[in-house]
Formats: sequence, structure tokens, C-alpha cells
Amino acid sequence: MKTLIMVRHGKSSWDYSVSDRDRPLQERGVNDALLVSSEFNSQAQNIAAVFSSPANRALHTCMIFSRQLNIPLSSVEIKDELYDFSGESVFEFISNLDDSLDSVMIFGHNHAFTHVANSLGNTYIDNVSTSGLVHLKFNVDNWSLVKKGITEQTIFPKDLR
Repeated sequence: MKTLIMVRHGKSSWDYSVSDRDRPLQERGVNDALLVSSEFNSQAQNIAAVFSSPANRALHTCMIFSRQLNIPLSSVEIKDELYDFSGESVFEFISNLDDSLDSVMIFGHNHAFTHVANSLGNTYIDNVSTSGLVHLKFNVDNWSLVKKGITEQTIFPKDLR
């Protein structure tokens, strides 16, 4: 059994003249990430590995979740493949995960995460919102065999307010 937890980065700011990779989170993005990570933490999930896009907004969201879930930041890996907007690199990343990892959390971007969630899960999601979490389970032993699984849950900030 494999578990994939995808988290879209929090609401980011367009107020600064910086590259896309360097855009920071808005205050709302920080607050929503705290809200969703707190809700997810109450479920006591075991996470074997955490990976993040190198974009500032994704990495900051990842740090908030890691703190809330008591995951050491030293165990977070930054992966360029997660700086993806189509989903193709994310699919490849998932299929190449180490099979010794049963539960993985990744932080990245839309439209990639909505596409991946709808392709791999069994529940249609119109849009994975900023700071939104999608929890998928697969009845396989190898990440390369992940095709279609069960959408175990979604946690979106608007549902917690």
C-alpha cells in the first residue's frame, strides 16, 4: 500500500518584482497552511518522506507543514521535478519514488496537482485550492505501478473556516 499526500502551496503574493520561483506567501497563505496542517496533524499520519518544489511559496508552505507535523526540516528534500505546472514531471517523480517509502508528502503547484489528483484519485476535484491537501492511497507495492487509487480525503482551507 502506497500513500501520496499532495499539498498545493499557499496563496502567494504578486506584490514584489521577483521571479516566479521567488514569489513569497501572502499572510493568508501562511494562515491557511497553518489551518490545514493543524487539521491534518490531528489525524496522526505517518509520513516517510517529504519533497518540495524549489519555489519559495511551495518551500515555505512545506516548512509550515513540517513544523506542525514535527517533521525535521533536515529530512525535507527539494526536487526540481515538482516545479511543474502540467503534471507530467510530477507523474514521473511519483513513479520513480523509492519503493521503501510507503507514505510520501509532496508540495507543489497547480494545474499539475489538480491534474494528478484527478488522474490518480477516484474523486473529481474541480481545483486543488491554495494550501489544499489531497490524500491518495494505492493498493500497490511499487510506485512505478501507481495508476488509479482512492481519494482518501481532501482538506481545503475554505472547509475549515
